[in-house]
Amino acid sequence: MELDERKLKILQAVVRNYLATGEPVGSRTISKYTDLNLSSATIRNEMADLEELGLIFQPHTSAGRIPSDKGYRLYVDTLMSDKIKEVEVLKEDLVQKADKMENILQNMAKLLAQNTNYTSMISSPLYTHKKVKFIQLTEMDEHQLLLVIVLNSNAVKNRMITSDVAVDKEVVLKLNILLNSTLQGLDLTEINMAMISKIKDQAGEYAGLITLILDAIAKEVGEDDTQEIYTSGATNIFKYPELTSSEKASELLYTIEEKKELGTLLSSRMDEEGDRGIQVYIGNETTVDSMKDCSVVTATYEVEEGVYGKIGIVGPKRMDYEKVVSTLHSFMHQLDDIFKKDEKKDEA
Repeated sequence: MELDERKLKILQAVVRNYLATGEPVGSRTISKYTDLNLSSATIRNEMADLEELGLIFQPHTSAGRIPSDKGYRLYVDTLMSDKIKEVEVLKEDLVQKADKMENILQNMAKLLAQNTNYTSMISSPLYTHKKVKFIQLTEMDEHQLLLVIVLNSNAVKNRMITSDVAVDKEVVLKLNILLNSTLQGLDLTEINMAMISKIKDQAGEYAGLITLILDAIAKEVGEDDTQEIYTSGATNIFKYPELTSSEKASELLYTIEEKKELGTLLSSRMDEEGDRGIQVYIGNETTVDSMKDCSVVTATYEVEEGVYGKIGIVGPKRMDYEKVVSTLHSFMHQLDDIFKKDEKKDEA
């Protein structure tokens, strides 16, 4: 069903007000709630048309209106259609940004290695606080649901849910409304037992299904994102005799090339308060065995609030710490500035 923009906005306002208050919604409330700048009389006429279409109804005489199942359906279908379009646009934007970011980080790693004569490494940024942006349940059959979770990073997670209780389109509709109205904008730390209990109470006989959905959301939101590591100057280690014995050099080169242990090193302590500056690991202080004869110095750069990456230098224990620390400070602030300028351009 297609409505003109005015009727659709009024229907959306009725649904949102009713979801928030549980009370029938009158024309005066709508006139204050929307940006249509319509009189109460005009809104009453539009609401009368929506009632004739079976999208809203009056629960009793002299009351406001509440959404019908048909009204809920149109609201959710429109909401999901808009969100899907938004996600597609965001995906395209994200691919462009990812390509640009990869070039920036690769160039930065190269410049850092050239500037210091050591080995450099830069991690792609990660979200330390991932929030739920949108949840969509889709009925595959009466016992199978597809759960789609869109996060504030615009990452899209998918998971199949098997329900012991049979569900139909109307149940899925109500669960979508319940989950989105409760969880949108929250991260895992904000989803507490009291909130979970309230959602289960509202779900009634589908409380068990809600538990499965919430467990799946927690798992998907809690999973670590894939982190890219960009390195440069690996052969600089041959400039330092203490690192060039055949065994030590090959192990160190393998670590730099394989990158897995570098990711662990660069992501460590990322969530600790105050760990946004320079960190120095000397010899055995590093967790990477092949770097026990090295020093590793790292710094954290910020893309936006809650989104951080790390840059680091690997060299001999006799490295020029003053130069390395000064260089990392400079590069860290350059990365901060680059990403924040891009963010301002996007907002303009």
